[in-house]
Amino acid sequence: MLPIISTDILIVGAGVAGLWLNARLRRQGFSTVLVESATLGGWQSINSQGIIHGGVKYALRGVFTGASEAIADMPRRWREALAGDGELDLHGVRLLSEANYLWSPSTTAGNLTSFLASKAMRGRVDQVNGDNLPSALQSSHFNGKVYRLAEIVVDVPSLVKRLAALAGDGLLAGQHIEPLLRGDDTLVGLKVDGRDIHAQRIVLSAGNGITNLLAALGMNQPIMQKRPLHMVIAKGPGLTPLYMHCLSNSTKPHLTITTHSTINGNLVWYIGGEIAEADGVRRTKQEQISTAQKELAQLLPWIDISQTEWSTLRIDRGEPLQSGLTRPNKAFLAEHGRILTGWPTKLALAPDFADRVLNAIESCGVRPNASDALPDLPKPVFSQPAWEQL
Repeated sequence: MLPIISTDILIVGAGVAGLWLNARLRRQGFSTVLVESATLGGWQSINSQGIIHGGVKYALRGVFTGASEAIADMPRRWREALAGDGELDLHGVRLLSEANYLWSPSTTAGNLTSFLASKAMRGRVDQVNGDNLPSALQSSHFNGKVYRLAEIVVDVPSLVKRLAALAGDGLLAGQHIEPLLRGDDTLVGLKVDGRDIHAQRIVLSAGNGITNLLAALGMNQPIMQKRPLHMVIAKGPGLTPLYMHCLSNSTKPHLTITTHSTINGNLVWYIGGEIAEADGVRRTKQEQISTAQKELAQLLPWIDISQTEWSTLRIDRGEPLQSGLTRPNKAFLAEHGRILTGWPTKLALAPDFADRVLNAIESCGVRPNASDALPDLPKPVFSQPAWEQL
């Protein structure tokens, strides 16, 4: 017989959102158990580019949108946590870059230049040139304008490991999840691989897995949408570190490039942006690689990609259903009895998602209720990003 577990909050899904929430709850005195059916870091989190957006890329049409304002404070909160003196102590998480950059080639100047230089953008954007340009752009062939954004880029694998460490003994590897009901059919927790876990509240933060979890619990709301991406992965000796949005004529980031290191020390360019969206999703793997090669040869002809290895990665981003399948502006949370279901909608909004959960459980009177020490639980293993596997 497995021992019955009682905890304040039971979380299902150990991507960055679930792990961040778990750490916040524990820091505020709640007992928690965090269940993961696959790997720590999940699929969507571990394969994100690690950019902590401040909303600039959502304001490139010259106006601030709901998306740009909702996310504006996230870089500050992440920086404080990474310094060890924020809402979480993430000291030791590897920072890939202190800034992300925005490159506006000469063909996309005009009104955008005026907007980026406006008072509204001060503190978010600074133009750079000369020796202050990213090293990959320091070429006599370079043209256009480059802006330094007040955004950081984090190494997601090291972030996941730090957040997992903050989970203490509360991580649980579990495959089969079903509702745990009282005699009057009241939900009191979950049964995970035959283990009864009682909880004051249950949070579902399992990304693409939420639909199946809801079905297992006899629910069909909230409805999830999937927005697919077809990312490009390039690995080669001619690559140099680059963290950049490159704009197209539509004032939308056409290419978003981040740089990562494999465990063998090889540099990888991970390429998303508009190229990975609608048209990119429809392309075959080889067509997507060919498109990326042509784009890079045109934009960065001084970078030697002749010995580069190429692959692609398809990712479905799980989100709450929106009219017209548009991108959600904010983190999302829905309440149904003891169950709270949500998505952060993007990596940078993990703190916002945790805020929403904390507000919800505190507003309905849930308070920390110290429980017995947890038994020794089977632990999930860590995810590896795609460039370590392909």
